[in-house]
Amino acid sequence: MDIFTKCREYTRAKEAQAAGLYPYFIPLTDSEGTEVTVGDHKLIMIGSNNYLGLTTHPKVRQAAIDATNRYGTSCTGSRFLNGTLELHLELERRLAKFVGTEKALVFSTGYQTNVGTITSIVGRGDFVITDKEDHASIVDGCMMSLGEMRRFNHNDMEHLDRVLDQLPDDAGKLVVVDGVFSMGGDIAPLPEIVAVCKKHGARLMVDDAHAVGVLAGGRGTAAHFGLTDQVDLTMGTFSKSFASLGGFIAGAEEVIHFIQHTSRPLIFSASMPPAAAAAVLAALDVMESEPERCERVLEIGDRMRAGFRELGYNVGNSQTPIVPVIIGADLPTMLIWKALYDAGVYTNPVVSPAVQPSESLLRTSYMATHTDEQLDRVLSTFDEVGRSIGFLE
Repeated sequence: MDIFTKCREYTRAKEAQAAGLYPYFIPLTDSEGTEVTVGDHKLIMIGSNNYLGLTTHPKVRQAAIDATNRYGTSCTGSRFLNGTLELHLELERRLAKFVGTEKALVFSTGYQTNVGTITSIVGRGDFVITDKEDHASIVDGCMMSLGEMRRFNHNDMEHLDRVLDQLPDDAGKLVVVDGVFSMGGDIAPLPEIVAVCKKHGARLMVDDAHAVGVLAGGRGTAAHFGLTDQVDLTMGTFSKSFASLGGFIAGAEEVIHFIQHTSRPLIFSASMPPAAAAAVLAALDVMESEPERCERVLEIGDRMRAGFRELGYNVGNSQTPIVPVIIGADLPTMLIWKALYDAGVYTNPVVSPAVQPSESLLRTSYMATHTDEQLDRVLSTFDEVGRSIGFLE
């Protein structure tokens, strides 16, 4: 059989396009944070991970421009060889101090950070244990590692305890969880997870992609629970609150040193461009000097959850600026997405196979820079659309 047969037979996206219900790869003509333009169509953006609104902050923009003027557009090499700038080292020092660890290591993307860390640490004979709602980059890292993967039901500590109890006592064990879950917006029960890991001699890695910049003044999930010294590895990304691109892993110096010298995604990828690294440093400056941004985005999350619930929508167990609006079936989710889009509200529809059809949802997420007027308009538009389609009574 021709290996490309599967390509010819893949029609789902084309069918959605033909029906006018294709929500992906929409090219933005312009973007100013809380508002975007598609062609001549202006929309309020509530589908971004720009939680602190720093992509348009003048200090962050200028830092990227200055770094490009000084260093050029690329390092054209990996961190291992010619791709390490003093900017990268300064960023690693600052990040380690910020999240309260001995050392940090910067990768080119968040995806690479998870894959590179897990494949480096989890070897043959080891086990890696993940929450069933962990990010795809964690799952891929587990599948690419030489160890064995086990999964436990979402935030189910009894199940995690049973999974670990079934593993050999003398095997290496790494538990990996999202600090804030990217679809549900809920926070991992870290105190309970730490206790179970200690009981079974397992190490703990927390993916804080959606928690840094949001929880505990931006310092993440461990700091939120006062457990900074109880988490072995903290991962973060720069493509969200830090308004850039890249990622980092932070932990004990000897562990980071090992990852630095054994992680293939780090060794065989070009390093973060100077502009991206400088933007993160500037974003970190703003995060530390303007803590009110973290407070504001959490307040907005509270406000939108209350508003959606008052309208009659289900927002699940969200506790953060990620607020899912659970529709519960694929077609209504797409219809509501399209009506919102036409009305000037940009959301992200999440349908099967990304989730079960009964869990289809509109993922909404908010920025500290959203105005009260914009938030009111979002809620009124959800009200109008929900009633016009017949989803709300």
